[in-house]
Amino acid sequence: MSDKASASPAITREKLIDLLNEDLSREYQAIIAYVNYSQVLKGAQYMNIADELAVHAAEELAHAIAIANHVDYLGGMPSVVPKPVKTSEKAEEMLRFDLENERETIANYRRRVKQCDELNEFAIGESIREILMQEQDHLTALATALGIDPPNPGIAD
Repeated sequence: MSDKASASPAITREKLIDLLNEDLSREYQAIIAYVNYSQVLKGAQYMNIADELAVHAAEELAHAIAIANHVDYLGGMPSVVPKPVKTSEKAEEMLRFDLENERETIANYRRRVKQCDELNEFAIGESIREILMQEQDHLTALATALGIDPPNPGIAD
């Protein structure tokens, strides 16, 4: 009996839809934050990263479209609500907010790939792997702008 219980997936399609909608809300948050931060960052030392953040905003929009497509494919309704966006008058704080959001996003997407594989949704998993590559580039760019090593995102619990 315990063999049967352990053989069933730990995740359902419905749970994956919910989790992908959380990811979608996080992508919306990233779009808003990157658009805002790219325009309000001040100081010569931040001009290159400000331009990079504008590029990140467009990439996050592409991620949001892909995730919404996956939610729809799975039979769900894509979320329309972003997670709250933190703002600050201080450039370094804004970059740290973005860095933490990227770290959390990467950890969640790493988890999502495993969950997709559990449900044999390999195409969705592959799509998320592609998103992960860009998210990791974002993390590295933000850490570099802050003059720190990129944090290890690990996997979200």
